[in-house]
Amino acid sequence: MEVAWLLAAPLYPPSRLGERARRQHSGRKRHRESSVAGRIVSIGECMVEMSGGEDRTYRLGYAGDTLNTAWYLRALLGADWSVDYATALGEDRYSGDIRTFLAQHQIGTGHIQTIPNRRPGLYLIHQEHGDRHFTYWRDTSAAKLLADDKAALATAVEGAELVYFSGITLAILAPRARGRLLGAIVKARDNGARIAFDTNLRPALWSSPRVMAGVLTAAASLCDIVLPTHTDEAPLFGDTSIDDTADRYLELGVEEVVVKDGSKEALAATASERIRMAPPPGAKVVDATGAGDSFNGAYLAARLQGKSLREALEAAHRTAGIVIGHKGALVDPQLVQG
Repeated sequence: MEVAWLLAAPLYPPSRLGERARRQHSGRKRHRESSVAGRIVSIGECMVEMSGGEDRTYRLGYAGDTLNTAWYLRALLGADWSVDYATALGEDRYSGDIRTFLAQHQIGTGHIQTIPNRRPGLYLIHQEHGDRHFTYWRDTSAAKLLADDKAALATAVEGAELVYFSGITLAILAPRARGRLLGAIVKARDNGARIAFDTNLRPALWSSPRVMAGVLTAAASLCDIVLPTHTDEAPLFGDTSIDDTADRYLELGVEEVVVKDGSKEALAATASERIRMAPPPGAKVVDATGAGDSFNGAYLAARLQGKSLREALEAAHRTAGIVIGHKGALVDPQLVQG
């Protein structure tokens, strides 16, 4: 399906985006019942992570928002579900190590493209006076080219029960590559997949706030489930409450909106139901890295297993509470399976 109109998304007001998305998807095939096991594909960038304390000793790992969510989907779903990660890596040692790492943890690597003369992105976390600071090197990241091969994208999402991506996935791509990715998303949805999207705003990755707002709004209008963070969205869109954030996406035609708000209550909203839930009190925060991603993974896993909005929020808060009590975005799967 042609999605060139998305490249000019900032010119479209939200009401028109919602109407257009509804028209384009009115004939989509019915997806399978959510309690039936199937295949999940998460699309985005996996980076090399160097995480250190104030002693300047660093630990090497791998992470990325969509990978983190895939990790918790894999941890919380049974073996009758498959979880694949679609990205692009290079031919270097660290690209090979990432593939091995994912395969060792039962995350499918069959849709990882190989881009010659490219490498994974790198980010460094360092502690100073108790605060965490991030520095990124991703100019030559292979993942920036993950949507250059239209056929590879189509193959990656073919037959998926759920396709997951994020605002960072879109932000690292060139404008025309964004169109190719969203075209694959549209086709997957028309073929019965549910589409989940965390807007995950990162202004530094976009050419302007206007472009960021327009592309993310257009992308969200193609999705079934959107999982924004209120504190990130409020300055850009003028939302004054979590309900404002939810309403804005529901008006686009999104079926289900899950608004995160840090340590405050989260909101799961559909056209007919709203459930609010605060995280359990007393959680000890060791490292908040990946908290929102783990929340998303647990929420989606619960919904895929036929759980209610309330049950899914409970699972999401419980998982995020465990993750923030440990160092790193990816905790031992056994810790969240109990």
